[in-house]
Amino acid sequence: MKGKIALAGAMIAGFAVAAAAQVAPPGWYIVQDAKTKHCQIVDQRPVTKEMTVVGGDGVVYHTRVEAENAMKTVKICTSD
Repeated sequence: MKGKIALAGAMIAGFAVAAAAQVAPPGWYIVQDAKTKHCQIVDQRPVTKEMTVVGGDGVVYHTRVEAENAMKTVKICTSD
């Protein structure tokens, strides 16, 4: 009986680890509105085509301050 409980617990833990691995890493993104060309900083990767990540999909900033400093150097968009 204890073996079945341990096996069930291991399976649940395995599913939880697999689900957690599919979640996007936390961070900050500089995104650009395709129509207005204005940039903003967001805490989630955009999923719509109206907003694109500046610098490519691999650019994730660990803090908002880091993203704000990087946005000052971006020349392809304007900000409010």
